Amino acid sequence: MQIRPWQRLRRAQPFEAPDKQISKSGCATGIHAELRYTECMSTAAVPPPPPATKRRIRGDGLWDRISEGKELSDLWAQFSADAQASYGFYGKDVDWKSINELPRWRRPRQIAKQIFWALLTKMTPARRVFFFIALGLLLLSALSGQDNRNLFQLIAALCFLLLLSLELADKVTMKRDLEIAREIQSWLVPSKSPGVIGANLAFNTRPQNSVAGDYYDAFYPLQDAKSGGRLFLVIADVAGKSVPAALLMATFQASLHTIARQGVPLEELVLRLNRYACAHSLDGLRFTTAVVAEYDPATKRLFYVNAGHNAPVIRRYNAGKNAGIERLEVGGMPFGISSEAKYEMGVVELASQDALILFTDGVVEAFNQNGEEFTDGRWVAAIWNLPDWDAQRSLQFLMQHVDGFVGATRQSDDITCLVLRCE
Repeated sequence: MQIRPWQRLRRAQPFEAPDKQISKSGCATGIHAELRYTECMSTAAVPPPPPATKRRIRGDGLWDRISEGKELSDLWAQFSADAQASYGFYGKDVDWKSINELPRWRRPRQIAKQIFWALLTKMTPARRVFFFIALGLLLLSALSGQDNRNLFQLIAALCFLLLLSLELADKVTMKRDLEIAREIQSWLVPSKSPGVIGANLAFNTRPQNSVAGDYYDAFYPLQDAKSGGRLFLVIADVAGKSVPAALLMATFQASLHTIARQGVPLEELVLRLNRYACAHSLDGLRFTTAVVAEYDPATKRLFYVNAGHNAPVIRRYNAGKNAGIERLEVGGMPFGISSEAKYEMGVVELASQDALILFTDGVVEAFNQNGEEFTDGRWVAAIWNLPDWDAQRSLQFLMQHVDGFVGATRQSDDITCLVLRCE
């Protein structure tokens, strides 16, 4: 997650978009359109196109075991994504600035050299020595006669195979540990909706690694729905990725539940959360953006504080011109930056069929194979075209828009979304 300068926060205002072209049917076209709910926007689901024919190699079971029954197109897409991710991983250690200053004919050799050394530095010293021994044996095979050539090549191949098996063993061990960590992390977030009177709720997260720094939650801290309790809705994003971010996410979850069950007002709760985050943020390096909200099902009022997070979106059912989309921006700076930070609480009222969408920056910063970002404009346009469905199908509708844009491109950030739909 990347920090951005945040503007002066204010109360939720209607979303206004620039003008756009109008098609012959009267429907607006383009992404940066004036987002109006018109009659030409059907609320019925559009039937999906027929699936494309995929090639698949038929075998006696061996190929199915190797490929896990995947189609050739799926295997190629996965290989392409892995190759791009690996190139980006090793490319981080390449001095691209100095390479761009070289003549064009010298750049490929320098890039290959630096990526080669970047690969070597990821190995242990003992494995590096073993790797150079294998390379030396390959060189000897090229200089030796026919009698010794096959022997040297065989020994070199066995050395490379041993190195590969050692690296795979490390990866499998780490993957198993991360899967255990992922399972533990899944215990910290709800697996199903806690139940909301007069509304329905759905959520989904897709970690960039096995463990994530994104956090979402929906719980009743004191009384359940039948007893008239208020529902806590939370979405947060810890700066950083993978294990360090996941550990901070766990501490954030623990502190939130502890404070919320003390029955303190929302304004006091966020102040305590911020003080706790400042004590564990490494002088502001590990800050947390979050939206902490309290929903009252009886009055359909939402009390919230936005701590430097992407502003949630409310899609009104009875939308008029320039008045169908609202952003929840009231709050303050992210948690963990300053213990003296002040936070303002916002209040909005939801009506029947209104949709509340909370999300992390991994949604709007999702990118395709060309490096083009999904952007907030595309996200708001998708929300505007949201059919009048329940929360679960609304969430699927929105995620399909993101998936259709990014394709098989591996993302660099977690993607999390939460949808509350009033009945």
